[in-house]
Formats: sequence, structure tokens, C-alpha cells
Amino acid sequence: MPVRPDPAQPRVWERFVAIGDSFTEGMVDAHPEVEDEYVGWADRVAAALAARNDELDQPFGYANLAIRGRLIDGIIEEQLEAALELTPDLVSFSAGGNDVLRPKVSLESVMAKLEAGVERIRETGADVLLFTAPNVAWAPLVNRVHPRMVEYTAELWALGQRTGSFVVDIYSLRSLRDARMWGEDRIHLSSEGHARVAAQALWTLGLPFEVRDWVEPLEAAPPLGRFESLAADREWVALHLRPWIRRRLRGESSGDHRTPKRPEVLPVDLPGN
Repeated sequence: MPVRPDPAQPRVWERFVAIGDSFTEGMVDAHPEVEDEYVGWADRVAAALAARNDELDQPFGYANLAIRGRLIDGIIEEQLEAALELTPDLVSFSAGGNDVLRPKVSLESVMAKLEAGVERIRETGADVLLFTAPNVAWAPLVNRVHPRMVEYTAELWALGQRTGSFVVDIYSLRSLRDARMWGEDRIHLSSEGHARVAAQALWTLGLPFEVRDWVEPLEAAPPLGRFESLAADREWVALHLRPWIRRRLRGESSGDHRTPKRPEVLPVDLPGN
């Protein structure tokens, strides 16, 4: 696994392509101007890379092929070769999260597919940015998948070492262990959560970031009482868990009929440009 670049002499990437599922698409960090479109950590990282390259008078382009709801097979079949056709020198590859949430999953198979995909990218000479799973042991109801998240994270670190990839460690990012870092569905990051992950990714790549104390938690919020917690859990089950189960039973996905939000490598608009 590559050592984190020296911030005083950061590596320069000119073509960044992101592939994956809803995490990389940016849900639920709502776009301020476009309905049903999201910003997310990848857009934030791209903006920082673009700003750095602008200072160095170097070109920069960014594409995001991620689509919500995609399992690892779909990401590899639909996005991997399409991403490589864009000739990136940096690819973020986050996949397997939706597979891990399924009642029955072979994590060994998921990780083997992920590693084969990473090796395919590395064959082109591009750098790869991987992400651990988050720590969800603290989260009511969602914590039932925590053991799988731990196993995924351990395997991901080993995969990163074998393939020489950068690994963004969000499992130990303690600031994410706060409900305010997550959307109402308790699965996708809020805007604040995406900002923290973007900062962690920039740190991993050896770049500066603009999030205050990104590893520190927010100020403590007043705790919910027992009845408030039960009411919140019931609401979550009705609004989010049951619809998710219904889609699984019908073989449907939230990403059905969707296309990538940014299918081509294009310059990133910067203030003043």
C-alpha cells in the first residue's frame, strides 16, 4: 500500500474518475440547484484536486459514473471498463456495501471481485482510492450488520496492501459515530458526513482540506428519551426499512433506469474561473 504522499510535495492527478454506488453518487447530500441530484464526498474531493491543479497551472477533469443501489457485479460490468475508457490516472472504487446489506452474501466472493477490479485498474497505471466500511456499532437497528462491516474492513486493508492502493479509513473516523452525520435513512451520509469523508480522502491523498477538526465529533446533542427513541425507530422502519425490503423482494433497485450524473471527464467549475 502506498505511503501517504508528503503534503509538501503532493502527487498530481489530472483525470479523476469515481465509480460505485450511492455512497459515491453522493446520497443524501442534496445538490443546492438540481432536484434529485447529489453532491457528496467525490465531488468535494474533485473540487479540491481541481483547485490545487489550478494553482499549479495543471489541467484537471472529473467524471462520476456511480449509480445508487448497484451491487458489485453491476459496478464492475457497467462502470469499470467505461471508467478506464476515460483514461484516468486516479480512480475511486467503492463497492460491495449493498451486497453486505443483503441477508445472504459471500463476503469472500465480494472481496475477490473487488480485488480483480482493482487489479484491472492498476494494470493501466492509474492509482486507486478504496474505502473501508464505517463503524455502525453505535447505530440502533443498523448495528446488526456491524460484524460484516468489521470483516469487510479487515479484508479491504489487506486488499489495499496487495494492490498498492490508497485506503481511506472511515471505520475509525469517530466523528461519523453521530446520527447527525447520517441522513434520515441511517444508511447514507448527510452533507456534514460527506464533508468529513472528503476531508479524510484528501488527507489520504496528501492534500489540504477545509473541514474544521474533521476527526473531532460535533458538540454533544441532547439525548433522546426512551419514548422519543422508540418513535424514531418506528418511523425509520416505516419510511425506510420496509420500502427497502419491498424492493429487494420485487428484485427492484433504487438505481433502476438511472444514468451516471457525470459520465464524461470534464473540468470542475471553480469560483472566479
